[in-house]
Amino acid sequence: MELRWMGPGDEGLLVAASGLFDDEVGADGARAFLGRAGHHLCVAYVEGRPAGFVSGVEMTHPDKGTEMFLYELGVEDEFRRRGIGTALTAALADRAREHGCYGMWVLTDDDNEAALRTYRSAGASAPEAQVLLDWQILPRQSG
Repeated sequence: MELRWMGPGDEGLLVAASGLFDDEVGADGARAFLGRAGHHLCVAYVEGRPAGFVSGVEMTHPDKGTEMFLYELGVEDEFRRRGIGTALTAALADRAREHGCYGMWVLTDDDNEAALRTYRSAGASAPEAQVLLDWQILPRQSG
């Protein structure tokens, strides 16, 4: 397995790895993500084929410093249970450390056993009970 961090100029590689993502990756979306400071994306290759990826975003608050948000982790079905997800998660934690982050966090469903197993094997621990609230931001209606 080879882990490759993507950066500006790697848009074509990211588009070629679209099968790893929920939706197709376009060149504009790849360029926007890879061109932003604090945005990180690593693709795992097995025998030259994209097998998985992890993305992270640095988040900074004025009184807390910077932490890494593990935005998404994905591994192709045929490559699962080979340690790829754990390796990608650990690589993002290393990247966070290199960038001076004081911590890293991720949100997943409590019944997503594969994700929980992966994150725990990469050193994550579950803090006390959390509650997720979200907002759907819709465009304003004119009129």
